[in-house]
Amino acid sequence: MSEVASDRLYFRQLLSGRDFAVNDQVASQMVNFVYLIGDHKTRECLVVDPSYAIQDLLQIIETDEMKLTGVLATHYHPDHVGGSMMGMKIQGVADLLEHTSVPIHINANEAKWVARTTGLAESELVQHVGGDKINVGEIEVTFVHTPGHTPGSQCFLVEHRLVAGDTLFLDGCGRTDLPGGNAADLYSSLQVLASMPSDTIVCPGHQYSALPCASLGDVVKTNHVFKPTSQQQWLEWFAR
Repeated sequence: MSEVASDRLYFRQLLSGRDFAVNDQVASQMVNFVYLIGDHKTRECLVVDPSYAIQDLLQIIETDEMKLTGVLATHYHPDHVGGSMMGMKIQGVADLLEHTSVPIHINANEAKWVARTTGLAESELVQHVGGDKINVGEIEVTFVHTPGHTPGSQCFLVEHRLVAGDTLFLDGCGRTDLPGGNAADLYSSLQVLASMPSDTIVCPGHQYSALPCASLGDVVKTNHVFKPTSQQQWLEWFAR
């Protein structure tokens, strides 16, 4: 999917196993989304959660005549930043840095986790807190800290799009039984997201539903994770 929300916003949603890493069975099974966010005028772009086939992603950026200026990482899991998973090595940010030197933007609470997963030093990571903003060209990206799936999970708000990582899917949300997960934190994070404008477009970290994206209003109406009416009820239903 490639959409233009304004004259300047460059936004692409790329699906693993289809748009890149085409012959990678794990990439096809995991159905990760990678996002490109940039400025059509300055030709600069950021990549969100590069994994599996770094050269494929760099080739897409080059074909689009864009210049990569940074990485945005939603959280530390290997299918989003690279590392070892299920006994296999997944390409990610460390491999990307072998091709180009760009900042890796993470949430400060995720630093030790990203470093451990990727093999990068914490000093190689640019640490942020919720509410921070960066620009790619004239396009502003806001960091939204959404702990729960992991301690430093973060989403990225750009114009009316929310790149949600594994915090929120169109159907379901991130699991909390992996290291660093916290069900109470995830409940609070989902409430923060639900309070955003209903026409915000949710762009998830995986295609776990028929549609690749949907309005927040529709997601809140149809996603079962928003059915509980209290934190206690949510924890009874979803805490593992």
